[in-house]
Amino acid sequence: MTQKYEHLKEIIASYERLIVAFSGGVDSSFLLKTAYDVLGSNALAITVSTPYIARWEINDARRVAKEIGVSHLVMEKPWIDAIRHNPENRCYLCKHALFSSLGSFATEHNFSAIAEGSNVDDTLEYRPGRVALGELGIKTPLLDAGLSKKEIRALSQKLGLSTWDKPSYACLLTRFAYDKPIAEGALMMVSEAEAYMIAQGYPQMRVRYEEGLARIEMPQNEAIRLLNDSHLNEVTEHLKSLGFLHVTLDLEGYRHGSIAESLSILEKV
Repeated sequence: MTQKYEHLKEIIASYERLIVAFSGGVDSSFLLKTAYDVLGSNALAITVSTPYIARWEINDARRVAKEIGVSHLVMEKPWIDAIRHNPENRCYLCKHALFSSLGSFATEHNFSAIAEGSNVDDTLEYRPGRVALGELGIKTPLLDAGLSKKEIRALSQKLGLSTWDKPSYACLLTRFAYDKPIAEGALMMVSEAEAYMIAQGYPQMRVRYEEGLARIEMPQNEAIRLLNDSHLNEVTEHLKSLGFLHVTLDLEGYRHGSIAESLSILEKV
């Protein structure tokens, strides 16, 4: 792991002036910290804010960038029209559009490279957005150094990063079924529901939206804790107050990409 970390620093040093696409998650925080340690003021963090990224995630990215001490820019971007109906290739379309914007910024401000936080584990999952990264020449130094998620968490802890044990999150579009228009109000309902669940001590979960129904996914041990929580009725009533008609608990537990389980392409992974 130490050798991989040293190799990562060599890779980053070769970029000279680098933009890190920064979400505030485990991977991008570790990448940003390493880039700042290697490149100093020649590293810049850019967080892209869209209507389908929870506001608390943007605020968390600001907090982590401040902890690291690196320069940080938040770029506000509107809806991408091509993904308003949540197509199956939304991740490709979104990443292509957003990283193209970062590419224009990099050219205008004389940055030599843009990097993001893909790691070895990401190659084991269906990630159509990675195709867009390849097309646009986006750097993936964590992947190039051969680092896994487990190793990134361990190294983050050694570096004193507050994100070392942070659960993984994803854009709010992943909470909705494919090929259906997404209303702004529904996005807000999901965002507020998840923020509430996190505040109640359940950070690793998803609130999936299904025609007004909130389907909560969480690890099974956490689901048992929720069912025995004396505030369970309050949790249910709060989510209903946000606009959900029904609140359910998925007995299969939390899992990546459950909304896409019906896609035939996942059967080939």
